[in-house]
Amino acid sequence: MELADVGARAREVLDRVGTVVVGKRDALELVLAGILAGGHVLIEDFPGLAKTLTARCFAQTLGLDFTRLQFTPDLLPADVTGSFLYNQREGDFVFRPGPVFTQLLLADEINRTPPKTQAALLEAMQERQVSVEGVTHPLRAPFHVLATANPIEYEGTYPLPEAQLDRFLLRVSFGYPSPEEEWTMLGRRMARRREETVLEPVVDAATLGEMQRALEDVAVEDSVGRYMVALAAATREHPQLQVGASPRGSLALLLTARARAALDGRDYVVPEDVKRVAPAALSHRIGLRPETWLRRVDPVSVIEEICARTPAPLSEQLPAYTGGT
Repeated sequence: MELADVGARAREVLDRVGTVVVGKRDALELVLAGILAGGHVLIEDFPGLAKTLTARCFAQTLGLDFTRLQFTPDLLPADVTGSFLYNQREGDFVFRPGPVFTQLLLADEINRTPPKTQAALLEAMQERQVSVEGVTHPLRAPFHVLATANPIEYEGTYPLPEAQLDRFLLRVSFGYPSPEEEWTMLGRRMARRREETVLEPVVDAATLGEMQRALEDVAVEDSVGRYMVALAAATREHPQLQVGASPRGSLALLLTARARAALDGRDYVVPEDVKRVAPAALSHRIGLRPETWLRRVDPVSVIEEICARTPAPLSEQLPAYTGGT
């Protein structure tokens, strides 16, 4: 698939999702960029801000098999991955797949279940496979996790471990709508005359796979790539941070910036693409110092400050890895 077609299809997906999720175009673009980049997205915000609705709308418009799994305090790892059950007729144990065997998994309120169950998704998110009782079961491609989480200050939540957070390519927040956007939402609900929404698919799973593979043709000039590395390295030296972003953070910048460029109809990445995705790609990979955390400093603001003071490159050369000059 040509990159121009990728951008056109992606914008059509966003337009269709935007008929239901009102006024959150920037956040929706980040979620779709994460999917196009082949990653998983964590949507963290207060209850009632269309997190679950967003995941369902993307599943419908992308033509993916969809499973919603409600995470609760009593959920067990086997409830996620599946388990072996004894078949009396055959006299043997048979594997019963869990909800993770889908193409788009909505892990709803993932931080309301204990860490033991949260960890059941680690192998699936990283390796695209599930191991149960020593037997490995591959997952169908494409496979993506859209997880929703409530702020950790809410009662009954378990903070996600660093290893779990690092599996998410992006962390996105929607925020409250403006009064005009909220009224538009109410008007559409009255016009629809029913609660549920059904969107027609724009693409299917095979087409989405072609779109994801086409992103490999998006060029990244050397100075822009070094700019990504500089942003990740700056988090490791920032005085307000105890833990900086790992190399997986700079890789997240690369993958998401490529998708961001394709959404804008370009076959090359510019520093502005990197700046737009940096807060979502890096804010969940850093650790605040205790005194900074007590002052309720937002990690997103720290990443935005790093982007503002890190010099952006200005170059028109071809990438070195293409053999051009």
